[in-house]
Amino acid sequence: MAPQVLGVLARRFGDFATAEDAVQEALLAAATQWPAEGVPANPRGWLIQVGYRRMIELVRGEQARRRREDLVARRDPDDRQYAPAADEELTAERDDTLVLLMLCCHPALAPASAVALTLRAVGGLSTAEIARAFLVPEATMAQRISRAKQRIRASGLPFRMPEPAERADRLTAVRQVLYLVFTEGHTSTTGPDLRRIDLAVEAIRLTRALHTLLPDDSESAGLLALMLLTEARGPARTGPSGELISLADQDRSRWDATAIAEGVALVTRALPRGPIGPYQVQAAIAALHDEAPSTQQTDWPQILALYQVLERLVGSPVVALNRAVATAMVYGPAAGLAALDALADDPRLAGHHRLPAARAHLHEMAGDREQAVTDFRAAAARTSSVPEQRYLTMRAARLAAEASPPAPEA
Repeated sequence: MAPQVLGVLARRFGDFATAEDAVQEALLAAATQWPAEGVPANPRGWLIQVGYRRMIELVRGEQARRRREDLVARRDPDDRQYAPAADEELTAERDDTLVLLMLCCHPALAPASAVALTLRAVGGLSTAEIARAFLVPEATMAQRISRAKQRIRASGLPFRMPEPAERADRLTAVRQVLYLVFTEGHTSTTGPDLRRIDLAVEAIRLTRALHTLLPDDSESAGLLALMLLTEARGPARTGPSGELISLADQDRSRWDATAIAEGVALVTRALPRGPIGPYQVQAAIAALHDEAPSTQQTDWPQILALYQVLERLVGSPVVALNRAVATAMVYGPAAGLAALDALADDPRLAGHHRLPAARAHLHEMAGDREQAVTDFRAAAARTSSVPEQRYLTMRAARLAAEASPPAPEA
């Protein structure tokens, strides 16, 4: 909701940085008033009105108000001089959040800065969450985002959907941002809940709008397919108390069959068009998981082949880790553990819980319960997600109990 309010105010006033300040103050007012007075019937409209009033105060307080308004009037056509009604249905071309996304991913910004700024403004992630995603200190990320906002302010970029010729330069960053927002929504890196459904839903909404805007872009179609196929498993990923349920143990009848069908259709149409990109390959992997009746009946050789293709495309250590697990499912745990050993010294995985978690899983497959317990405990100590921490700790405790000899009878 906040990104949509920010988009409306940025469109109306043409001042991204000040609009962000106004939105933050509107959210603060909501946090103060709504618990006492109740949530309004139209929360988005309420936030727009409060933010609008705050923007008026800020603009009027600036000495250069008239010059800025004249500049905006000359820069934008008449149909962009007003904010849309709070309850107006937005199309892809009129979606202020999508325009905001394109603005933040302007090629004038370094790719890392564009992604960070967009995650903050559009994704609603905190600076700390973005810093963890980039594996940098929070102070470093705060400076990066601040410089990016100053660069946009100084550039005088108009708040509008870029022309078709301009979009190509921004698409890579736009897709990366949408993928990162979705990933944080699907599996939160911190906090008590496994999922942040609002982030996942917003990422899917924006990716669908991007696909509508660019129906012939195969990678945007692949990204939408990947999100749908991944989020389709969401209802089965947690138990009654919010506990994490592994893919192998999920009740597949609870998966969203409609989302799976749409995702499969999207990636099936996208792959022949080419060129093949990483999101299409990941969507193809997700489709194989979703269409399999069980973990044992999954087409692991095909998944391994796709991970090998994906690794050539992106060279990510996380992809290499997933490829190692697929290797274990095809050739046995010893082969998978050997592939994981090659990643042990990769600094990008230092301190990350995924490497010891994968190692623990493969040691358990190999029957080495003692080493699996050690690795599960190491993985639990490294994650800041409470559900993941509990899951890993419980796996370690269960294996430790199974490995312990029975107590002698009295």
